[in-house]
Amino acid sequence: MHMKVPFVDLKAQYHSLQREIHQALRKVLESAQFVGGIWVERFEEEFAAYVGTDYVVGVSSGTSALELALKAAGIGPLDDVIVPANSFFATAEAVSNVGAQPIFADVDAFTGHIDASSAEHVLTPETRAIIPVHLYGWALDMGPIESLADKYGLLIIEDAAQAHGVGRAGKKVGSSGRLTCFSFYPGKNLGALGDAGAVTTGDRDLAQRLRILRDHGSPEKYHHNVIGTNARLDSLQAAVLSVKLPCLDHWNRQRYCHAERYTRGLEGSATLTPLLSSVGEQNFHLFVLRTQKRDELRDYLVQNGIGCSIHYPIPLHLTGAYQALGAPKRGSLPVAERLATEILSLPMFPELTTSQIEYTVAKIHEFCRANDLHLKPQPLV
Repeated sequence: MHMKVPFVDLKAQYHSLQREIHQALRKVLESAQFVGGIWVERFEEEFAAYVGTDYVVGVSSGTSALELALKAAGIGPLDDVIVPANSFFATAEAVSNVGAQPIFADVDAFTGHIDASSAEHVLTPETRAIIPVHLYGWALDMGPIESLADKYGLLIIEDAAQAHGVGRAGKKVGSSGRLTCFSFYPGKNLGALGDAGAVTTGDRDLAQRLRILRDHGSPEKYHHNVIGTNARLDSLQAAVLSVKLPCLDHWNRQRYCHAERYTRGLEGSATLTPLLSSVGEQNFHLFVLRTQKRDELRDYLVQNGIGCSIHYPIPLHLTGAYQALGAPKRGSLPVAERLATEILSLPMFPELTTSQIEYTVAKIHEFCRANDLHLKPQPLV
């Protein structure tokens, strides 16, 4: 049997909400209010209520969210900001784009989250902030990061680009009162029809500063108090996000059920599957396993019609961009470097079917038998 299993299927989600999305878009088109206004304000209020925070500022992308949060917090030239080596490039890129210097820390082998002890080890006298990433849709245990920040007087800015709807101890990511940055890129658990993002905060003054920064530094038209940029959330994207937001918890539960099926099915294989926490702590934006002969397994799955990806194949400190800027060489952050050779993301989206999961699992077992793979990857220390 040969089956097509896409890595993600955005068409399936669109078809499930086609009528509602078209109605929302039509209302925006008929209003001719395409930038800012009631549609953006409505989504900001809805997302604030959902997350449990006082203020939400919609912006043009998750990257813009990070950059504006850093600017609003006063981070700039001569400042160092600690970021995890295993994350999407934007986490470090945003730091560079405000003129600051990203300092790379190693990560935990089981969660992929930033390792607080490594972060403390790479601290510099110029370190002013740290950006923990709620990676793969798993709410990070903020305790060690908060202790580190308290000890050294660091600002925490959370990267929640993959953490829609998750949290710990009954509090969702984004409700801490800190600057927390979300992406609504189409493939996210809550995705727009293009680029979009938001910053949550419990600080009224920071929220107002963010609104000014996203609109050319202007509190009112033609009055520019600071140097800002054009990073506004457009009304069409906001309207679509308002349609999708009520579905988010259901979609997250579906993803969690898929993760359970993968985990049960891959028992006995030469793979390490993600640890399963509660559905409230994990939304399985990605289902990332570890395995030997990762590249060969990826190629085998693709040959059999199964979409898969690597998140992320190059640790941030080893990218060409940061090596050119003097980042630490290979061997400096061993956990992130080894993870980059073993991690593989399997198909994951709410509409994934049981038969597609079973087919993917069968092909992984088939590959392990054909290549005489019996041992799971060794623990990383």
